[in-house]
This record gives sequence, C-alpha cells and structure tokens, in this order.
Amino acid sequence: MIAKKLNIGDTIGLISPASPENIDVIENGIKFLKNKGFNVKKGENIYKTYGYLAGSDKERSEDLINMFTDKSIKMILCVRGGYGCMRTLPYINFNIIKDNPKIFVGFSDITTYLNVFYEKCSLITFHGPMLNSTLDEITFKSLFNTAMNPITNYTISNPSGINAKCNFSKSVEGILVGGNLSLICSTLGTDYEINTRAKILFIEEVGEDPYSIDRMLTQLILSNKLDQCTGIVLGQFTDCTLPHYERSLTLNQVIDDRILALNKPTISNFMSGHDYPKLTLPIGARVRLNAPIGSIEVLEPVIY
Repeated sequence: MIAKKLNIGDTIGLISPASPENIDVIENGIKFLKNKGFNVKKGENIYKTYGYLAGSDKERSEDLINMFTDKSIKMILCVRGGYGCMRTLPYINFNIIKDNPKIFVGFSDITTYLNVFYEKCSLITFHGPMLNSTLDEITFKSLFNTAMNPITNYTISNPSGINAKCNFSKSVEGILVGGNLSLICSTLGTDYEINTRAKILFIEEVGEDPYSIDRMLTQLILSNKLDQCTGIVLGQFTDCTLPHYERSLTLNQVIDDRILALNKPTISNFMSGHDYPKLTLPIGARVRLNAPIGSIEVLEPVIY
C-alpha cells in the first residue's frame, strides 16, 4: 500500500512521538518547510515534555492517529527520535493507519513505526530525515524527490566521492526492512518484532561501542533474523568507535565476524543513518540490492 504524492502547497503534519525537542529547533524547522512552499500543521502535543518523553504515551499516540485521519495532511514528518515510540504501540489502532495511508517519515527511534506500519498495515514508509535534521542539498533532495515524484522504479546510490563497499558479485531482491539496530533488537520476542524472512535488512547505529554492536548483532544471529534475510545493507555507524582498542575489537572486526562471515550479499558504508548526507529509503518496498555497484534499486512505485 502506498500513499498519495506530496505537492508544493500541501500540508505536512508534524508529530513528536518519542523525545521532546527544543522549541527553537521546531520553529526553525517549520520556517524552513514554509520557505520551501509547504503548509505545516502541528500535532496538539508537539511541544510537551514529560521527562525524556514528548508527553504521555496516549498524547503522543493520539497525535499520530490524528495526523492519519486528518484529510488535509499529505505527509507526516516526525520532529525527532530519542526514545518513546515503543511505549505508544498498545494505543495505536492500526486499522486507522491502513485506511488512511500517508507518507510517513523518520529514523532512529522511529524505526519502530517504520517497520510495524509495514508489517501490520502493508504501508510503505520512509527512513529519512526529520524536522530537526540538517537538510543539506543531498539530504533534502533525496527525501522530497522520493515524496513528490511517483515513478515506477529508481536507484538509490551514495553521492559522488563516497564509495559503498560490497562483498559479492551477485544481486538479490527482496522487501527492504530495518533501520536502527537497537530498536530492531528491542522488539524481538514481542508482537511487533521485525520479519526478515527473504527480506533485505538495513541496519544503522549511533553512539554504541563495538562490544554493544557485537551484542546486538549476535542477538539477531541467535534469533535467526540474519540467517533468514536475503541480503544486508549497512548504513552509517556514527560515533561507534573508541579512542583505543587494547581490550576491544574494532567496529570493522565486529562487522567482519558477525555480518560478512555469513557470506550474504552485503553493502556497507551506505549513506543512511545518523550522519550526513542522509539518503531516504522506502521501508516495505521491493528492491534489488545491486551488490556489485553498491546501490539499491527500488523496483516498484512507493507513492502514486
């Protein structure tokens, strides 16, 4: 299931489903979107703060559902990640989302929604920048070209000068799923866990030591999530290094041992995650992982 495309002059709905954001950051983001020609509608609880959450679980889930039912909203853009989306899952009526498909964009903690909306509603969602992101030219074009141009298929590649690495001469196809590694692991054993069978699994992370990356990847191995997937895309692993490695594996050693040793088609250093430029990826879309050249070919329309 895909949503209707975004046009200049359409309304973008803003929600804070996880952690709160500084008011100035929100207002600057709104000004940016308006300067680009879009209208903006704010969720009722967008400025609320409840500890490390942007309001209560019910308030945040109500803002989410209200954006899906609001006929004036064409795209739902999350303000930021942080933590909290998982807490709202019991309050979400997924039939409402299924009956009101919208372009839905976010990353990091929003990984939870991206995959659950695909699994439970068959809605293609978008792993892309949020309101508090730095919308450099490449990041901006990747998101808005994706949201505004309904085409049958297209290719997502790293910007010139940033090489993706690949370990295979074979290309594979599958539905693209995934996002932040921590959030993927956090749903395992629940009704909302990710399904990787015959899928292309995308993984990115930020601020985790190599041993923590090792632990989470091992959890995916032990739960058969890596064995079941067809191919793997490794995005940006930002600030996941150490000042020294006297008693630690390096991140590359962990990737070699936990991922590349599986001998599955894998692209690494793909520019999507917690750094810039940030390429927008359609979660739930059928793609071809073109390992020989390090690109992702989207094989179906993701909007109409």
